[in-house]
Amino acid sequence: MTATDTAPPADGLGEAIRVDHFVRGKVVEGGAVEYRSRDLGVAFATPELRLDDLVTPRSELPPLLDVPVAEIIDFLVACGERLVLDRNEHLQEALERIVATNPLPRRVVENTFRRAEHFITREGLWCSVETNFANPAALDGWVERVDLHGQRGALRAFPPRMVHMLAGNSPTGCISSITSGALVKAVNVFKMPSSDPFTAVAVLRTMADVDPDHPVVRSMSAVYWRGGDERVERPLYRPQYFDRIVAWGGGDAIDNVIRYLGPGLQLVSFDPKTSISMLGPEAFASDEVIDEVAEAAATDVTVFNQEACLASRFLFVEGDRAGVERFCERLQQRIAVDREYGSEVAHPLPIEDREQIEMLELMDDDVRVWGAPDGRGLVILTRDPVEFHPTNKTANVVHVDSLDAAVRHVNVATQTIGMYPEATKTRMRDRLASAGAQRVVRLGGAAKHVMGGPHDAMFPLQRFVHWMSDESA
Repeated sequence: MTATDTAPPADGLGEAIRVDHFVRGKVVEGGAVEYRSRDLGVAFATPELRLDDLVTPRSELPPLLDVPVAEIIDFLVACGERLVLDRNEHLQEALERIVATNPLPRRVVENTFRRAEHFITREGLWCSVETNFANPAALDGWVERVDLHGQRGALRAFPPRMVHMLAGNSPTGCISSITSGALVKAVNVFKMPSSDPFTAVAVLRTMADVDPDHPVVRSMSAVYWRGGDERVERPLYRPQYFDRIVAWGGGDAIDNVIRYLGPGLQLVSFDPKTSISMLGPEAFASDEVIDEVAEAAATDVTVFNQEACLASRFLFVEGDRAGVERFCERLQQRIAVDREYGSEVAHPLPIEDREQIEMLELMDDDVRVWGAPDGRGLVILTRDPVEFHPTNKTANVVHVDSLDAAVRHVNVATQTIGMYPEATKTRMRDRLASAGAQRVVRLGGAAKHVMGGPHDAMFPLQRFVHWMSDESA
């Protein structure tokens, strides 16, 4: 089963960037098939995709089945210690290539790479296992249990076979997917995004440097094909080959995967989300408080230049108009600041969004705008949320009569809500959860996490495994 010439040549773009694949511990050098990156239209060339190499027959037990989780964590930690940009040639090479295909500035990508070693820690890995599983022993073998009638059985979290559709908005986000796949002992195929067909292979090559024959390494493959290519996905997305498709991506990507679902093949979706902020009247008590709140709000807006799902786009504020306007002015100034994970200048707003903003200013006297749609930071003050999706460091401040009234704008697509003052989290979190929200944080803390928490309202590792029951009732 092969997929030859799965995409037309990327004509007229000069020499294509080479993209290598990593298949069950082996590097496969690229150059055979050309594609264009989605965001920047850059040509890159991958190896010919051999689907047979990506499929593990169900008659073959997963390589990690009998490897204790403790040993897996030891190996992952050893690999994490080598993810140091200054000493890791694979990361260095990936950095040089990714800056051509990814819309994030080089400095932001480099900053994420410099933190790569901190994404794999013994404490963090154990915390993930222990918060996801009531009895982590089920990962290592059969756990005996007795029900209230004295009936005996046993339970095991059996290793799944998974295809991961990796997200392209965070260059090091693949590290989480790779470690999660290892912790549940899965056989994994990682479909790399066109904006970053490099980092996953760099991480897996680092693991192979530690031990090329380790079962973790033999359980991993990272490849690229164009999303939606039926010549790849129709033969690959079948329950005789895989149990789960783990999808990070936009609505079109999720809709495409849904076509292939059926008995035995399930979707675990980290589908597109929108994050917001909610500010009470306390935020506008004085110029000093406004400065503090504007800095915290800008921190949440500018994560990965607003490419991240947890980056705030809509800020619902309750307070007097004069204080809100002073906040908007200060917020625009703070959005324009160069940050560790956001650049001073992002890409300009799309022309259709600019036209909508101009129409709002002409038709609604309540609308005010600070800044310009040039990627340096734009704040739009309205009475109702704008109908377009704010991007490229654009914040829509929505002036509401009360934060309670703002709850009607929260739904199941609302991921993170940054709140000020922090006491409002406790007061409103049940209502926000009922509306569909998945996470509340203090304003300015959207990109900070309590170790081992859920993601998108679920504990993913629980969803990944194949729960097998042995019963003697």
